[in-house]
Amino acid sequence: MTHPPKSSAAPPGAGPVVPAAPAVPPQRGRPASETSPPAARRSAFAEGVDVVRAAATTEPGRLRIIGAVLALLVVAFGAVTAWQSSERASAADDVLHRSQPLSSGAADIYRSLADANTAASSGFLAGGQETAASRDRYEKDIRTAASGLVTAAANAEPGSPSEATIARLNRLLPEYKGLIERARTYNRQGYPVGGAYLRYANEKMQTDMLPAAEDLYTTENRRLNADYGDATPYPWAAIALGVLALAALAWAQHRSYRQTNRVLNHGLVAATAATTVVLLWLLTGHTLARSGLDGSYDHGVRSLNVLHDARIASLKARGNENLSLVARGAESRTVDGKAYDAYYYDFDEDLTVLGKGLTEAGRLADDRAGTAPVKAAEASMTVWKQRHTAARTEDENGNYQQALDKVIGTKDATGECFDSVDSNLRHAIAHEQAEFQQAAGDGRDAMTGLPVGTAVLAVLGAAAALAGIGRRLSEYR
Repeated sequence: MTHPPKSSAAPPGAGPVVPAAPAVPPQRGRPASETSPPAARRSAFAEGVDVVRAAATTEPGRLRIIGAVLALLVVAFGAVTAWQSSERASAADDVLHRSQPLSSGAADIYRSLADANTAASSGFLAGGQETAASRDRYEKDIRTAASGLVTAAANAEPGSPSEATIARLNRLLPEYKGLIERARTYNRQGYPVGGAYLRYANEKMQTDMLPAAEDLYTTENRRLNADYGDATPYPWAAIALGVLALAALAWAQHRSYRQTNRVLNHGLVAATAATTVVLLWLLTGHTLARSGLDGSYDHGVRSLNVLHDARIASLKARGNENLSLVARGAESRTVDGKAYDAYYYDFDEDLTVLGKGLTEAGRLADDRAGTAPVKAAEASMTVWKQRHTAARTEDENGNYQQALDKVIGTKDATGECFDSVDSNLRHAIAHEQAEFQQAAGDGRDAMTGLPVGTAVLAVLGAAAALAGIGRRLSEYR
């Protein structure tokens, strides 16, 4: 029987006992953001695209996108239509109530100044026995010109060329009146220097005042043409959006029909009807407005411009005819080596302009009421030429009193012909002005209510499109 040894020594061959190492507690891992580069932050647009892409994978999502696009197109169409039609209606109203009246007002300023100059020379030729009618006509013309300048100044833009021109005319008008009063005073006293003052006043009128008035007239005509340019172009942006909206609505209804076999979607049909009404209203209203405005320009503004020019030419011709007798050959002009009396030469030039203007006015007149006064003016001009030739012959032969009687006399004088020409042209201008107002008013009225009406219909159309798409979405709930 054996027993284990009682000794505590290790058995032979066993190595020394090595104490175990202390255990290392587990370590927490580092965050991924500290061990790897940060991911790029995505934009809101990219996230939105992902949302739309995800939504487009389901039919309800696709329907929501279609509804939003349809509503956006219809609203955009209505907004652009309201904007463009409002701009054109405003421009048409400016043509009727602002730029054309100002253009005619500028022509009246020119005419009044030229007529005042003519009346002053006619009164001077009468000597100290100037008639009350001649004096009243001169004063009336001066008041008309002054009143026209006040109106033009009120409508001129600050710092514009028109404002400078008006200020210049306001400065020259009192100077001209002062020269005329001196000429009258010396003429009544029988001093020949009165004629010199009258010629100086005429020179100021011809070289300073009338060119300034013509510049004002030209500027106002440019403003009128600019307003026509803003009122008549077709609203192509609105038309294009309208066609696009109708195409999108037609596609949405066709898609709904293919998926549901339902012929009509009431909401989409209502949206299509509203959009169609807006587009047809836009096309019809603008076509009628354009037609009216074009007619007002072709048969109103163009005729008025020609008639104004013709009337001014007749006034200048009458003034030169009178001044030729006032100057008595003191003013001469050499043309192509030949000497002419300056005022007789200008008279011939003015009467040529008058004849061309009357011919053009007769061509532009589109009814009997417009043609009749022009033809009467042409007949009076023909007689005027004949009587003027006789008066000039007497003057060149030294028969001054006989020439004077043929110009300002009470019987068979050129003054009767001038008065007839001026009166007929005044009637023709009044007729063409009425024609313009009628046509331009019709053009403006064709767009009445269009901006507000299209905006309301567009909102209703967008709501109907959303309702139609909502009806389809309700089938998926």
